[in-house]
Amino acid sequence: MTFLTAEHYASVIRQRIVAERLALSTAWLARLRQLLTVAPNEVFPSEQLLDHIPLLVDQIAGYLSTPETEEIAANAAVMDKARELGLLRHQQRASAHQLLHEYEILGEILEGFLVEETERLGLQPSIAEAFGVHRRLTRAVRVLMRTTIDTFVSEYTTTIQEQNERIKSFNRAASHELRSPIGTLHFAGALLDNEAVRRDPQRLAKVAATVRSSAERLSWLVENLQRIAQMRDAADMPSEQRVELTQLGEEVARQLAEMAEARGVAIRVAADLPALVADPARLELVLLNLVANAVKYSDSGKPEPFVEIVPARRAADEVAPTGAPTCTICVRDNGLGIPEADQPAIFDRFFRAHAHLDQELGVTGTGLGLAIVIDCVHALGGSIRCESRAGEGTSFFVTVPCEG
Repeated sequence: MTFLTAEHYASVIRQRIVAERLALSTAWLARLRQLLTVAPNEVFPSEQLLDHIPLLVDQIAGYLSTPETEEIAANAAVMDKARELGLLRHQQRASAHQLLHEYEILGEILEGFLVEETERLGLQPSIAEAFGVHRRLTRAVRVLMRTTIDTFVSEYTTTIQEQNERIKSFNRAASHELRSPIGTLHFAGALLDNEAVRRDPQRLAKVAATVRSSAERLSWLVENLQRIAQMRDAADMPSEQRVELTQLGEEVARQLAEMAEARGVAIRVAADLPALVADPARLELVLLNLVANAVKYSDSGKPEPFVEIVPARRAADEVAPTGAPTCTICVRDNGLGIPEADQPAIFDRFFRAHAHLDQELGVTGTGLGLAIVIDCVHALGGSIRCESRAGEGTSFFVTVPCEG
């Protein structure tokens, strides 16, 4: 085991990130290919820009061992590269949701590398030293993310006319997303009251990291909401890209894995889901809300609670408003189900069929989830219907235009 000062620990981690910057960049690119589901050369079509990605990683590493008074934002070169990424994503008609997710992935990769290298090299920094390096790592990623997002938003504010209804939809979606980090913070706060957790340094460090990341995400969401609310033009324009629904479903399952594990729910994604050209951010939001609801309202009395994303046959009433060729996917579960009397209102804003079970199930909600889902489905040019039986489970059928 190697005992290091804070300065030396940061220096060792910096050297390891620099040495592995190409491998880390490749790992990020691989995850982006899964997220964006476009041809590899369309993720970073410019070879010059692709060469800049290792530079971004290199500059993040260098920030770990700089004086506390020095900010990564002072590095004009790396800020320029972050802006170029924002310009590229604007040209590709990406979305703000997608950009946020891209940087979340980069942060996950770097944080995972930090943990792996600390363990592999047998380093033993103090808790303060470890948190110090982690804090600077996440701050560097966050500053670059903000620069990219600010550039992306700026491009839209100079080229798009005001679209009030789109802004309202974005505000509803973003407000709904605020619940996730808030819920995580409540859960982490409860864990901190647990004596066993407080006595276990590893679990305590994990809870502390969860609190920090959730607080940072919450702060950024609030800032983004304020920015968008004040803008004259919408910044979350829809994009159209080729989407492999199986890959997108697996990404949704990964994001909800902890919630599902805590409730003993298996999330299954069919391998034969179709591919289509659509806005991946809206599709992801649809699946996230439907799967999250299925997990929250699972039936603990059943031996094997599950939620599945599977292909479905198209019924006569499942047609795209545009008349284009369509495909239908089904998100189904064996949970509590929805009472028949409540089903006509499930897509209404603020309606919640199981509000009376909040305390028993340990859930909270605003009744906006399915309203956001139907807004997204309509924006995709599709339709959605629900079949449910109380005590048996629920199936949502989402029909959207697809390639013929």
